[in-house]
Parts: sequence; structure tokens; C-alpha cells
Amino acid sequence: MTTEVFAAAKINLTLHVTGRRDDGYHLLDSLVVFAGVGDRLRLVPAPATTLTVGGPFAAGVPLDQSNLVLRAAALMDGPPVAIHLDKCLPSASGIGGGSADAAATLRGLAELGWQAIGPDFEGAVLGLGADVPVCLAGRPCRMEGIGERLSPAPALPPVWLVLVNPGCPVPTSAVFAALQGRFGAGMGALPDRFADAPGLAGWLLTQRNDLQPPALTLAPPVADALAALAGVPGCLLARMSGSGGTCFGLFADDIAARAASARIKAAEPGWWVVAAPVLT
Repeated sequence: MTTEVFAAAKINLTLHVTGRRDDGYHLLDSLVVFAGVGDRLRLVPAPATTLTVGGPFAAGVPLDQSNLVLRAAALMDGPPVAIHLDKCLPSASGIGGGSADAAATLRGLAELGWQAIGPDFEGAVLGLGADVPVCLAGRPCRMEGIGERLSPAPALPPVWLVLVNPGCPVPTSAVFAALQGRFGAGMGALPDRFADAPGLAGWLLTQRNDLQPPALTLAPPVADALAALAGVPGCLLARMSGSGGTCFGLFADDIAARAASARIKAAEPGWWVVAAPVLT
């Protein structure tokens, strides 16, 4: 039996950093959605469990146990498989590529009948990274704590995103270090639903990504990406996702989003630019 799994890009519409625990982990409050673009994994029965990588962003992806795909596979037990990762998302880009790949690996192995190892599977999943539990959930969520507390997001209207990465990896640890303990409040009570895209954008404008200011200091091209998004017709909101350097523009429909994507691609052919719907 062969299975194929989609690893959707994770987008932090908001990201409030509310504190830091004594063990160094930061406390977060984030509204997370997933976009209709991502990596793909193919799992095939094989004599031994192996990993190969292809796709436009395969260069530099490790093939040893430092890769989250193999670390995720080590949390489960079953007949060996050859895993091929088609890497379509840029690395170190704030859209959960590695975490989404790990979560997709867990889903794919479960489909093949693999079983979790150990009594604390949820804790082991969180140990892979703060974004892995929400990527495993794979649906719009409010993510709190260090990533372990998930609750349903408000009902979302149909919206589209234009994702832009100017080609500058932004190390997460460096961004958190540059935050220098400047913590803020959480999102507060969320509405039950958002009636339309402008309503969602209006609410998001009252929220923030606390990692955006330090990321702009560390990686000035991120500011160029934000300006490019903000300057195209139909963009309701431009913000960085996660720790960067991917930025997103929020659009009411696919026509505006595709037109904006084409315009930015033409102006900046070296950037990664894609239009995709928010998955609900």
C-alpha cells in the first residue's frame, strides 16, 4: 500500500508572544490557518525506512535524523517505508514547512497502520516543535501556551492569501532573541465568526505579530515584501507569518489574489510568490 500526504503551509494570522517560561520556551497566542499550497510526501513499503527529497526547495534539506520527517517516524512503529518529500515550501520561512512535513508523516504512517510508541505521544509530538501539534490538527485553530493548547478558530469567510518570501531565511531562535523579553497581551476573546473578508481583516488589524519588528531588523528584505503586498490592489492586510521571512496578503477572492501574485512576480522574479485559498 502506498499513501500520499499533503503538508499545507501554516500561516499565523496573528502571533502574540505573551511571556517566557523558566525553561526558555516562549508562550504564544496565535490564530493559525492553513493555505492551499504546501509540500507533498509519498510513503511506499520498502526494506528499510529511508528519506529522499526533491522539488524546488530540496537543496540543503538534511537526510539524516535531524530532519523532522525521520524524527516523526521514530515516534511510531510499523513496517519500513521509503518516504519521498517533494519540497515546495521555502525553508526557515515562518510557514511551518518542517513542522507540516512532520505532521504529514505522522498522518501518512497512521494510514499505513503504524502505531504510536510510548505513553506520551502528544508530548513527543510537541517535542518535535511548537508548530507540529497544530499542523497535525490541520484546521484553523487558536494556538496557545507553547503550542500544546489548541481550540477551534472562529468561523472564517472564504478568503485568499498571497504568500511572498524574498529569499532570506530568518532563523527562529535569532528572532526570539531579538525580541529581548518585550512581551504583550494575548488576543483576548475571539468573535464567534467573521462575516466576510473585510471583517476578518479589520479584526486582524487590532491584533499583531510580535515577531515582525525584530525580524525586520534582522532581515530588511522582509519589509520590501510587506510593502509589495500592501501596494497591490485588493490587499486588505499585509503581515509577516510566524518568525518570517514569508509575508502574506489577505484578499477577498481569487481574482484579486491571482492578479496581485502575477504583479509581484513580474516586479520581483527572484522572490517566491504564490496565491492560495485559506483552507477551512
